[in-house]
Amino acid sequence: MKRLEDVAPAHAVEPLARILELQAHDPTASTTVKDPAEAVGRHVADSLTALSLPFVAGARRIADLGSGAGWPGLALAAALPDTHVWLVESAIRHCRYLERALEVAELRNVTVVHSRIEQWVGEHDVVTARALAALPVLVEYAAPLLEPDGHFVAWKGAVSPEEAAAGATAAGIVGLEPVEVVPVVPYAGARDHTLHVFRKVAPTPERFPRRAGMATKRPLA
Repeated sequence: MKRLEDVAPAHAVEPLARILELQAHDPTASTTVKDPAEAVGRHVADSLTALSLPFVAGARRIADLGSGAGWPGLALAAALPDTHVWLVESAIRHCRYLERALEVAELRNVTVVHSRIEQWVGEHDVVTARALAALPVLVEYAAPLLEPDGHFVAWKGAVSPEEAAAGATAAGIVGLEPVEVVPVVPYAGARDHTLHVFRKVAPTPERFPRRAGMATKRPLA
């Protein structure tokens, strides 16, 4: 198993260790991976794979959608202290957990947002989402929150050709284009882990975001 020192910048090790200890004992943490040693690979290393992307490493404003237990947002915030990270989460119990995590980690560059994604506004150079939804849904969520030339990064496992094609079609509708799919192996035993990268190349039409729930009920593609 990986150690925090092996996967995180030195300044991020202590804050992340505190978060992993909280996650191990807080029943409201939205993850089945409670053991801190296992979580280093499955959550922290997996989250920090995005630092290989220059636009993530240099980001100023990151919005993490459907944050749940806080990954990748918490890891990126700890690793990038000069970047502000918004953790957008609709479930109040998860928001309360995220606020406790920020308190124990003493992270000052994070804001917890209790909101449906479609009902929140902002402009960011990077938007992230991990294990949240299919690509057509994700690009519709992300596009209205991106500034021009901003990037959306989706953490995915195996993606079928059909989902990839539907995601590309939906991306075109909302002003994004697929850029690359980055294969990653964040921990031993990880399979088919990829970062799907999109860039905002055109304004998102004014009809987006659609009302809450429509992206999942009637995906664009």
